[in-house]
Parts: sequence; C-alpha cells; structure tokens
Amino acid sequence: MVLTDYFTEDEAGLRFTRQQASLFAKEIAGDFNPLHNQDAKLFCVPGDLLFAVTLAKYGLSQKMCFTFSGMVGDGTPLQYQEQTEHELRLVDGQEKNCLQIERHGQVSHDSTLIKDFTRRYVEFSGKNFLQVLVPLMSQEGVMINPDRPLVIYQQMSIDLQRLDIEHPSLELTDTITNIEGKKGDVRMRFCLKSGSQVVGEGEKRMALRGIREFDQADMNRMVESYIGYQRAHSA
Repeated sequence: MVLTDYFTEDEAGLRFTRQQASLFAKEIAGDFNPLHNQDAKLFCVPGDLLFAVTLAKYGLSQKMCFTFSGMVGDGTPLQYQEQTEHELRLVDGQEKNCLQIERHGQVSHDSTLIKDFTRRYVEFSGKNFLQVLVPLMSQEGVMINPDRPLVIYQQMSIDLQRLDIEHPSLELTDTITNIEGKKGDVRMRFCLKSGSQVVGEGEKRMALRGIREFDQADMNRMVESYIGYQRAHSA
C-alpha cells in the first residue's frame, strides 16, 4: 500500500479526488459501500482513508479515538489543527470540523508497524457490511433502505497495552445494536492481536439511517448489488 497514491497535499491542505477515495475503499479496504463509488450522487471520502492518513502523519498512539463529524466530499481542502497535546482535528476551509482525534500514551512512528496496522484495520472494517451488518439486521428484523443504503462511520477507538506489535490482526468480539424508529447505531467491539497474543481492544460505531421492517427479497437485492460492485471491480 502506497498511501500517497490516495490523496494529494499542497499549501491548501489535503485533498481527495473521487477516484483516489473510491480506489482506496475498494482496493485497500475491500469496502463497496455505494457512498464511495466515483459516480455516487451522495459521495463521501471513506473514514478509513482519513484514519490511515492521520496515522501516517501523527503516528500510532496507545489510546486513540476518532470521531467523524460529517461526510467529506471530493476535492475539499482539509487541514489538521493541533488543539492540545492530546487533541487534533481535521477541518475544511470554513473551519468546519470533519474529524476529531484524541490520543494518549506512548506513540510509535515505525512506518512498518503503522502500515501493517492500518492495512489490517481497514481490511477488517471493509468486511463489516456483509459479515456483520447484514446478519445483525436480519436478527433484529430491520434493514436500511435498499434503494438508498446509508451506513455512516461515526467513531472508532483503540486501546493498546503496548506498541511492540508484530503481525497485527483484529477479531470481532461483540456487537451491540440500538434501534430507534428510522435510525439506529451498531457498535462493533474487537480485540487487537500481536501474532496470537491479545494486546488491546477497540470499538467501531456505525450509524444506520432509513431503517424499515426487514424484507428478505429487498435484503437479497441489496446484498446482490453489493456483491455486484465487488465482481465488477475485480473483473
């Protein structure tokens, strides 16, 4: 993974084209959320790409929390601002907050560790729709709108016991679902491993919008559409 292939940077700040953001989602994260398609009417830069760029620039801290405040469009210039020793934010030209980062503990700038950790996390994250959200929606008897599927990355946190990590990996440990009317959120808890040893934990939170009663035919259609994006990209 050569991260600089997926963004550009100049005196105005960071920028992501639709092509860069979409390729990162598909090629690195394996994420085929329609929000990241180049031709999507409602397009946004993947939160995992913002996460990856942040780690590359500021290192991997033992404790980190990423809170996403809104969807980032293509071509929007973004700047990092260091609020305090432990707080960063990523803002657009109007000072609108797009991403808030809290970081504590020791910090590693080891490029190999950061690259491996980033790759493993975004691959784990990219599998969430088919492997986690679809079974959960079926279990809860609800689903998102198949004609306008809207799943929004809200927050991710990690808590590492140490940073001398080799062969990092992530495993899902628990899921918590909260549904209220047409809105809901899902919290996915995971453990972080160095080889076979657990060295930390984390949590990812996703917002679901346009929730409706579960319909198997509509769910099948949505899943087939998602898999179709995968096949089209790999063709």
